[in-house]
Amino acid sequence: MNILGISGFYHDSAAALVQDGVVVAAAQEERFTRKRHDADFPVHSIAYCLRRGGVEPDGIDAVAFYDKPITTFVRLLKTYMRVGPRGFRSFQTAMPIWLREKLWIPYQIEKGLKGLGYAMPKDLYFTEHHESHAASAFYPSPFDSAAVLTFDGVGEWATSSIGIGRGHELTLTEQLNFPHSIGLLYSAFTYHCGFRVNSGEYKLMGLAPYGEPTYKDLILDELVDLHDDGSFTLDMKYFGYLHSLKMTNDRFDKLFGAPARAPESELTKREMDMARSIQEVTEEIVLKMAHHAVKVTGERRACLAGGVALNCVSNGRLLREGPFDEIWIQPAAGDAGGAIGTALYAWHQIEGEPRTTDGVHDGMSGAYLGPRFSDDEIARYLDDNGYAYERFASSAERAERVAELVDEGNVLGLFLGRMEFGPRALGHRSIIGDPRSPKMQSIMNLKIKHRESFRPFAPAVLAERASEWFDIDVASPYMMITAGVTEDHRVDTGAHPDDLRAWVNEVRSDIPAVTHVDHSARLQTVDAEQSPEFHEVIAAFEARTGCPVLINTSFNVRGEPIVCTPDDAYRCFMRTEMDYLVLEHFLLEKVAQPDWDSEDDWQSTFELD
Repeated sequence: MNILGISGFYHDSAAALVQDGVVVAAAQEERFTRKRHDADFPVHSIAYCLRRGGVEPDGIDAVAFYDKPITTFVRLLKTYMRVGPRGFRSFQTAMPIWLREKLWIPYQIEKGLKGLGYAMPKDLYFTEHHESHAASAFYPSPFDSAAVLTFDGVGEWATSSIGIGRGHELTLTEQLNFPHSIGLLYSAFTYHCGFRVNSGEYKLMGLAPYGEPTYKDLILDELVDLHDDGSFTLDMKYFGYLHSLKMTNDRFDKLFGAPARAPESELTKREMDMARSIQEVTEEIVLKMAHHAVKVTGERRACLAGGVALNCVSNGRLLREGPFDEIWIQPAAGDAGGAIGTALYAWHQIEGEPRTTDGVHDGMSGAYLGPRFSDDEIARYLDDNGYAYERFASSAERAERVAELVDEGNVLGLFLGRMEFGPRALGHRSIIGDPRSPKMQSIMNLKIKHRESFRPFAPAVLAERASEWFDIDVASPYMMITAGVTEDHRVDTGAHPDDLRAWVNEVRSDIPAVTHVDHSARLQTVDAEQSPEFHEVIAAFEARTGCPVLINTSFNVRGEPIVCTPDDAYRCFMRTEMDYLVLEHFLLEKVAQPDWDSEDDWQSTFELD
């Protein structure tokens, strides 16, 4: 049975294909269109998933959509009626999109499938937004039963929920409703600190360790009335998102002593302290919600999804201090993951099909659910364009050469296997470097990624060596948890300098390029079974240097999606100061490449299988 899951029309549109309960393909639309956070109908993602699954033109048995648009539309209308004339500008902006697209999802799906040559199935399911999140968390998890927690901005009315999954059944028992939202609260501070909502939250999280929780009490006294069960109410007189196109308002500015920071302007201690303060408030809310979930479900294991579940600092604290023995977090925890969730919900909850678990392995295949490209395809591409390369005879030879180049201080683009699903690069569409270099964080941020110098990089560590280098005793294959560098690998720096750039470049550990200012790291544990090619590269680096860790950051530059095809990888490689590019079994050196015009028209030449 082929069930096509779709998310779209808000941000991060995606599609997923579930065949007899197995997730066989999933991808975000942005990877194909090269439009960051693309919200359009995911026609390219659908085409890829159906092609990957070998689905015949009349072979789709059901389509599931991750949201109930009519319910969301009613919520919007009621909100606009509540705020009156103040909301007219926002109403005027939103309504044309709703009347043109978002109210006509069945038609959009039928039209999209017909354009691809596929018949519309008779079964079309709509799951609630937080049902989709919850299903994406529980059904692929390794647990037979678990508490399920979801938290994001808003979906229909819900902004957070608590539920329980047992076997193939999933039930949401409690929810917090709009406008009281942990996701929108965090986004309000993201906006006020000068970052873009729905993408800048990572920056706010990365900025937090540079600050002090100066405003935490003010937030809890004035903005948030927090209860013991993790529910809360926001004082809406400080927020603008009910009636305007801004997250905060003049009262918010006055409360925190200044207007919102202008984007790209200099960061000050105020923004650092605000970031730290809202981060700690967020963690407190999540911990309270977790303790309440244990009380109402009786479960000691938990599954998490929703955009706030991408806050790996909060996840790390939940793991260390929370009430659960184990947690599992959907690697595509945001809206994109809803495509998987709604398809699995249809299979298990609606169709009533059972699920099997072993308590260890999950159903996400390492999140390697996107396209891959053969050596023959890549060779033709390189030869047709006259790009210089050398070819490896084996993966072992590739690993040895890559380890040598990284050890020599080079930065490499790594393009291996199937593309990752979700916001994290996990070694298949990654940029890698030497974590022992004290200069590598600034080099890669400013010259490769073209982003702020304070942004931390993630370590990819051999799973069997993780506890020797980091304070963690569980797997973190999806880079969803932070942990401290172990004491024996830390360096005492004393008082930190006042200058942010000097502070960033301090040597804090034996692996300074991946050690944040609080000695934490957002790590990926790399398992030989789940990711054999990337594991082989890191193992070769350890054999050469004694260090089982590499810098792993996503293969893209600021403002662009992670690369999908060899075309995308080559363009990103040539537009940055990367030294080498690995395309499967091919190695390209920057200085050996022909003259290249970045303004040339771009069009992918690859079939996405």
